[in-house]
Amino acid sequence: MIMPSKELTRNQRLVLDALATAGKPQSAYTVLDALRDEGFRAPLQVYRALDRLIERGFVHRLESVNSFVTCAHPHEHEHGMVAFAICDQCGSADEFSDDMVEQRLKDWALASHFRLAQSIIELRGVCEMCQGGAANS
Repeated sequence: MIMPSKELTRNQRLVLDALATAGKPQSAYTVLDALRDEGFRAPLQVYRALDRLIERGFVHRLESVNSFVTCAHPHEHEHGMVAFAICDQCGSADEFSDDMVEQRLKDWALASHFRLAQSIIELRGVCEMCQGGAANS
């Protein structure tokens, strides 16, 4: 489990725990369903908590699958680029960064006079487990 700062609200801690326990990306509605016994009744409760958790670097939003996942490296985002390998079969999402790719993106932004705010890359495919361990063969 991620050790959140003491400044997180009860709802933020519950949402963060629900995502961490799931172990793979979850939609806001899946989180809502998981937290109904904790008093969550409306999607807005989940979305507010998710917004704050994203701001604080505990959670990432995966646009291509409209889901949320806990950050693999909370508060260690010296790198400006975050990437995810998302499996289309099992739904797992592995977070990683790559200094060379990050530098290429920064170089492009500089050459194009583009003010880069963030770089999030989502790779979609099939993970090693779903391939039957083919990468180890």
